[in-house]
Amino acid sequence: MTRIVAGSAKGRTLAVPKSGTRPTSERVREALFSRLDHMNVLDGATVLDLYAGTGALGLEAMSRGGAHATLVEKASAAARVASANVRSTGLPARVVTADARTYLGARNAEALAGDIDLVFIDPPYDIAEEDMTTVLASLGPWIVPDALVVVERSTRAPAPTWPDFLVLEDQRTWGETVAYFAGPPPPKDETADGAQSLEDAQASSSEEEEDR
Repeated sequence: MTRIVAGSAKGRTLAVPKSGTRPTSERVREALFSRLDHMNVLDGATVLDLYAGTGALGLEAMSRGGAHATLVEKASAAARVASANVRSTGLPARVVTADARTYLGARNAEALAGDIDLVFIDPPYDIAEEDMTTVLASLGPWIVPDALVVVERSTRAPAPTWPDFLVLEDQRTWGETVAYFAGPPPPKDETADGAQSLEDAQASSSEEEEDR
């Protein structure tokens, strides 16, 4: 048994399949969403939850202010449980029974021209690394330019291989779980402006020291 940790559906029990899924523990989910709350990415977010299992991550995001979640789960038994959890919580989400790679591959468009603000990827521990890399590389047409992608893995698994349109922003470890937070890099002009601002600030500081 697992529950929604916080928000409008706090305390609601989520059904869990008898086997075949690995739900994120409430302790890890609480730590993860505390970080997301701090990053101000949940309010009004359109969420894509891949390898959704029970739907706990996507539904937790909805409970905390998200606008809508799509829960993608390949296993039909787990997808049925996720659908039951959507109905029991009354949260704005839908369940798609599909392989993550197949689902993502259905959209062929320019990178960063999508409508997804937040992506959760919590694959099985035994996922092939080439499949993990393919899933990340297929996110481009789905996400917005300031999207956040959260990948949850075992500490024993290798770090993700990021496509060109994603850069690692943060990494947190809770017990045997590590969460990677990545997003599109800032536009080149913003990067240049930031570097110029830093140079100006350093120059100003040097001038002030000389005046003293």
